[in-house]
Amino acid sequence: MSSAADSPLIEAHDLTKRFGDFTAVDSVDFSVRAGETFGFLGPNGAGKTSTMRMISAVSPVSGGTLRVLGRDPATHGPEIKARMGVVPQQDTLDFELTVYENILVYGNYFGLAKDVIAARANELLEFVQLSERRDSKVEPLSGGMKRRLTIARALVNEPELLLLDEPTTGLDPQARHVLWDRLYRLKQQGVTQVLTTHYMDEAEQLCDRLVVMDQAKIVAEGSPRQLIDRYVQREVVELRFAGTPSVDGQLEGLGERVEVLADRILIGTDDGDGTAHAVHERGVPVESVLVRRSTLEDVFLTLTGRTLVD
Repeated sequence: MSSAADSPLIEAHDLTKRFGDFTAVDSVDFSVRAGETFGFLGPNGAGKTSTMRMISAVSPVSGGTLRVLGRDPATHGPEIKARMGVVPQQDTLDFELTVYENILVYGNYFGLAKDVIAARANELLEFVQLSERRDSKVEPLSGGMKRRLTIARALVNEPELLLLDEPTTGLDPQARHVLWDRLYRLKQQGVTQVLTTHYMDEAEQLCDRLVVMDQAKIVAEGSPRQLIDRYVQREVVELRFAGTPSVDGQLEGLGERVEVLADRILIGTDDGDGTAHAVHERGVPVESVLVRRSTLEDVFLTLTGRTLVD
């Protein structure tokens, strides 16, 4: 028999969010276990942010049931928020304050003693590698620094659950990797994380489990590896052409799956090198051939017929 300690930190059944006649989240089921990093992967408008806003007790549920930290957000919103950290899609930092002051002010919302907030602020600035910018104003900080400060601020109440909505959107590759490292360290400390992203590599790097969302529904669920093994072949051969892809049956019988996109053709196969060789043997007029391992992008394409960046 499972105990309360084994219960999911978040549990949703037939969860629905409507805005008038528009359904943003359509009867989804999912659960998040303590200590894991759980992701919502999907394109903009899939329903990811609407789901996060319900979890964070800032947007009421339209239908179904939702329990966060064992409680109903409709009746225990303040209690849930006190045990949660939220990193919104857009940074909401106070540009008039210093880096250090942003954390101090935010800590006051949780009724923490001033000396406790001050100690945590210094620890958190060290954790997110911003100690040297402690007394700097926020405005001149880089995008990556602002994102790290937003995460530091969200950790001031030592939350059990951290929600991150598109945490690295707009960041350069180096800043993304620094942020991923900080999030991985939080996971090692036992912080449960729930994130939304439309970056496949981010989901693969960070998530223990994830759901793929499209048009307000969940279309697949599992670990990144499980989803790739379940829905696509081991490798993909990418064919690029000088103009619009046109092969007139030349690829028939090559691989288990062929996807014709606007700028390239993808062949799903368990033998990438063998398939690439066959393409050359048949004289297909390609400009370039790339063999790569399958990713969550390929899973999404298989499930929905389009890429995540459409």
